[in-house]
Amino acid sequence: MNTMVSRARDNPVKCGLIILAFMICTPAGVFAETPETERELVAAFTPTELVLDPVHSYRTQELQIATAIYEGLVSYHPASLRPVPSVAWSWDVSEDGRTYSFHLRRRAQYSNGDRVTAQDFRASWLRVISPEEQGEYSFLFDVIKGVSAFRNGDIDDPDLVGIRAESDTLLVVELNKPAGHFLSMLCHMSFVPVHPQYQDSVGWDTRPALVTNGPFTIERRSRREMILKKNEHYWDEKNVLLDRIRLRFISNAATITDGINAGEIHWAETANLQTLMNPRAVQFSPLFGTTYLYFLTDTEPWSDPRVRRGLALLISWGEIRSESGTFSTDRIVPGLEFLPDVVGIREKNIEEGLALLADAGFPEGKGLPEILIQVPSDSTAEVIAGFLKSEWEDALPLDVRVQPLDYSVYTAELKKKDFTLATSTWIGDFADPLTFLLLWTSASNLNDAHYRNAEYDRMVEDAMAEQTETRFEKLAQVEKKLLDDAVVIPLSHPASFNVVDLGKIDGWYQNFMDIHPFKTIRFKKARTRPDLARALMSR
Repeated sequence: MNTMVSRARDNPVKCGLIILAFMICTPAGVFAETPETERELVAAFTPTELVLDPVHSYRTQELQIATAIYEGLVSYHPASLRPVPSVAWSWDVSEDGRTYSFHLRRRAQYSNGDRVTAQDFRASWLRVISPEEQGEYSFLFDVIKGVSAFRNGDIDDPDLVGIRAESDTLLVVELNKPAGHFLSMLCHMSFVPVHPQYQDSVGWDTRPALVTNGPFTIERRSRREMILKKNEHYWDEKNVLLDRIRLRFISNAATITDGINAGEIHWAETANLQTLMNPRAVQFSPLFGTTYLYFLTDTEPWSDPRVRRGLALLISWGEIRSESGTFSTDRIVPGLEFLPDVVGIREKNIEEGLALLADAGFPEGKGLPEILIQVPSDSTAEVIAGFLKSEWEDALPLDVRVQPLDYSVYTAELKKKDFTLATSTWIGDFADPLTFLLLWTSASNLNDAHYRNAEYDRMVEDAMAEQTETRFEKLAQVEKKLLDDAVVIPLSHPASFNVVDLGKIDGWYQNFMDIHPFKTIRFKKARTRPDLARALMSR
């Protein structure tokens, strides 16, 4: 079939005559809907160092690939992103909302034919939360009984953790308190099982081929591309309608656009709009994410919320946010329609800002140390940092230094904790406000602000346990606390950009987290209007 496509490009006139002859000779009812002719999806992604070990994966691209090669107890619905049964075909919840009993499919298998068991889930989860691994998302497991004490080294007996494999097909999970977000959270890559052969191995995720339990498995890989083949042992194999996925890692937008125009690339994260032949293939929408500034809060005087808020009130945020992005915001949690409204710092208030600084012992800003703002070079953040420097130095006897860093080293440099203010963008990992609010708890491994506030932690715990309609109201109060303390200063909600022809591709849905499970993606069946076919036959 690939040869035919290639010949069609080499000689389009000859190809057109062949197709016309075929249409004339084929009965109208037959050609009205033909079988799918393509079974390999080609996607172009930005080159990056991929970490496919669920313990240490946290980038958006890794999460997208994980939808192909891994599968947890539940998975994202491709459109709504709500949890749907996957390895677990059903589950029971105790009356007090604290104990979940997951019933695993007997037909769930890895790509080598080995059975996926409840013991595999338990071992994989214990590995994520082990103190030795320091998994980036291990804090998400803290809702489970005993996890916090285990991963902090206060207990070392895994039997004291509320994760039990009662049999091969029954996994029982006991929570500290009811948690309304628990099932949604289980969609995340951190909760998938890995094959037992990898449990005690190091660097296994860099191998050319892997044994995995998702609808696809890695056949081979290189720096330039990754080939995924259909997992013939997957429990729902009959509903996976792609044979292969070819992930091409390309940085040049012109090369990607040429591939899209030639029909060689079906889905891409970027393209040159000036030369794209099918502008209707562009999919653009707001993301469940936020770009923000944040203080390093564990060093003086930036540990004082009066100093942070006082400085923030000296800035013209309306002007700055207009430079930040299309969807400017003063909220850390994107304002979904069912969430209560929360107001952050929106406007300059010099009088209040100076009063807060004076109350903290810095009248008119005197005595404040230098502010170092670290940002990725050649970015919008660098422009915004320039605004901050100008306004703060105009208002106060203060030195502000902007340090642009190459994006390849930016994250690593922030770990050195040499900055005062930095910037980041967070895309939600599951469809709940807690995906933003849990970041800033004392227990979070991803709390780059090093914010430690017992009241904030208590408010999060209280909101997580709430099962009534007041849950979102309590979460709004948590967000308000974070904004009032000026730990995080939101700038904008980013937008997702994809190029995919939805007239040709089915099962790819635009959604607010920009996650597109590979399992449901397929090529649409070729269709020709019956009246056109009849007209051709009558000639």
